[in-house]
Amino acid sequence: MADSQQNDLSLVAAIDLGSNSFHMVLARVDQGEIRILERLGEKVQLAAGLDENRMLSDEAMQRGLDCLRRFAQLINGLPQGAVRVVGTNALREARNRGQFIRQVQQILGHRTEVVSGREEARLIYLGVAHTLADDSGRRLVADIGGGSTEFIVGERFESLLRESLSVGCVSFSRKFFTDGKITAARYSQAYTAARLELMNIEKAIHRLGWTEAVGASGTIRAIGQCIQAAGKGQGEVSREGLQWLKRKVLKATHVDKLDIQGLKADRQPILPAGLAILEAMFDALGIENMAHSEGAMREGVLYDLLGRQQHEDVRERTLSALMERYHVDSEQAARVEAKAQRLMRKVEGQWHLSISKQVDLLTWAARVHEVGLDIAHHQFHKHGAYLIEHSDLPGFSRQDQQALALLVRGHRRNLPNAERLGEFGEEAGTLLRLCMILRLAILYHHIRGNQDMPELAVEAGQDYLILYFPDGWLEANPLTQADFDQEALYWAKADYRLTVR
Repeated sequence: MADSQQNDLSLVAAIDLGSNSFHMVLARVDQGEIRILERLGEKVQLAAGLDENRMLSDEAMQRGLDCLRRFAQLINGLPQGAVRVVGTNALREARNRGQFIRQVQQILGHRTEVVSGREEARLIYLGVAHTLADDSGRRLVADIGGGSTEFIVGERFESLLRESLSVGCVSFSRKFFTDGKITAARYSQAYTAARLELMNIEKAIHRLGWTEAVGASGTIRAIGQCIQAAGKGQGEVSREGLQWLKRKVLKATHVDKLDIQGLKADRQPILPAGLAILEAMFDALGIENMAHSEGAMREGVLYDLLGRQQHEDVRERTLSALMERYHVDSEQAARVEAKAQRLMRKVEGQWHLSISKQVDLLTWAARVHEVGLDIAHHQFHKHGAYLIEHSDLPGFSRQDQQALALLVRGHRRNLPNAERLGEFGEEAGTLLRLCMILRLAILYHHIRGNQDMPELAVEAGQDYLILYFPDGWLEANPLTQADFDQEALYWAKADYRLTVR
């Protein structure tokens, strides 16, 4: 379901917390089309602040926060749902990302998501596809980031293959060119490391085939600009131009000596690594020429946001496909979903559950709570939670998948314990209550089929909930009575009181 707070938004913004640079795009929505008003970008090199224990340094976090304080001025006053803030590889890797994300949300006033590599790839392709001329050809899109490189094969606006590899211009610079020295041996090591990673995906890309290669990153654009400044192209990257630039880079011997027309100073330290990755890509995938697109992940985030507003939410398609794949009883899921939503409306005031994201999570969980049954009935709630947390679910952030997995895991047997809930920080209490509502809806429809079930009166408080059934109904339906009696015992372990009358 589309986020209810995203209706009728005329101004929208996307912020990309990249491993190398932070970017923001502000746009106006006009007749269903996006008109870019402002683009901002700053080199933060967040990935450079990751140590061997995958901890972000205070200095790297401060660089990012300082940048976001400047970005924040442009989005002050924009409502919830009008701004999407998305983190990528560096935040996927950082063990202390929660500390950084909390500060980001305080500065921007909007929720920050961390997306998987494949979701990042989907968003990149969406941005590129909306920027290039519409044609029916198959495209290969590549984006060399600071900590990862994404590859997508797609047609028009649909991606057919989405992959993310752990090769990036910042991480490779630290690994192979840490002191700035450039040698043929170091370059060869970086190239070989990239080729080894590419071996994991090159067969799949060759099997699909493509007619046009497009680069979407600042690294590929910078390389194209260097080649163009030398009179060897119009901004695209050719194999000949790539080899010319490689010779120039190796001749320099140090990043400080990279005196190449068209190369900006802030690109010098990461050019050798980016070049080695791009050459490996050309050789592994048989690329001869690569055009460049101004569209990238931030534009893709905007178009994804617009799709949610226009009720073309990719998350809906994702869940429908998941339900079909694992043979979910869609009629039972619909009954549980409807009951969960009715219960939520009755307690939303007392339990503070009116935010659209909470409605979405409960709705999604009701739809997919039985996906694990297709694996095995024994502990199917655990199977379902694993599938949801670890599957490639286009449109969902990692936080969304983890929260959804928590609800599915907690829909039967014991409620999520304090340790598990603690991983969700301030959202812990809300997720516990959503889990409780889901469980009640499932118990209410324990007997499958279109049963004649009574409407409930509900009373809720800080740590209790009372359900009122019609007089005599529970006595006439002892299975339901037993279900709710057992449920009250589970709630008691979580310091909540469930009473059924």
